[in-house]
Amino acid sequence: MPPFPSPAPPPSAQGPFGHALAGLLDVLLPADCAGCGSERTQLCPACRHALATARPAPTPLPWTHAAAPYTGPVRQLLLAHKERGALRLAAPLGEALGRAVRSALGARAGAAPLLLVPMPSARSAVRARGHDPTLRLAGAAARSLRRAGLDVRAEPLLRHARPVADQAGLNAAERRRNLHGALTVLPRAPTGRAGLAGPGSLAGPGSLAGRHPVLVDDLVTTGASLTEAARALADAGLPVRAGATVAATVRPSD
Repeated sequence: MPPFPSPAPPPSAQGPFGHALAGLLDVLLPADCAGCGSERTQLCPACRHALATARPAPTPLPWTHAAAPYTGPVRQLLLAHKERGALRLAAPLGEALGRAVRSALGARAGAAPLLLVPMPSARSAVRARGHDPTLRLAGAAARSLRRAGLDVRAEPLLRHARPVADQAGLNAAERRRNLHGALTVLPRAPTGRAGLAGPGSLAGPGSLAGRHPVLVDDLVTTGASLTEAARALADAGLPVRAGATVAATVRPSD
């Protein structure tokens, strides 16, 4: 995997109000930095800078880009948001995901309306965590991209069609076998076949039809989950244009 160098910090898409609100919450509800443990702020300036200045790069799936490697503060921030309910981190993590979307699409980023499709979470996991972290990040990324002038929506179009084994400890081939046929598209999703709306598809000014799907997730390891999601969408006539994640696992050879 290519390195993730740090360019000059881009302008934040969170806006002055978002930063002011985050600062006020840090005063009223102080918490240690989820990235490094610094006191009295959920996201310290150093960790915010590290997240904001990471340069997206391709992952083991060439059509999927990640905003940063899954190490150091980025790993800790993702875990805090996902497992410990640090919901205020959704905005800066969503901004990073938005940059990965633009990187994966390249010159195509503004060519057509986009539809960010989050990887589905198991219902049991959502109940246990009290929220759907990937859906929340997809929404934050869409808002960030809209503030940058792109026509973007986020919509959960995928669901699990059958149970799968825990992916932990499985190699790439085992993950692919485990996930094959595991995902399907919700009946309400628009269809791209012949450019026509199918049964249960959405219509009207707010329709999802005509938008180019981009898969998004918090983390990519081998790419097996994203590959299965792309298959499910393609089978429904919705070919995926790109994929994006906040982070990518760093392989030992990197």
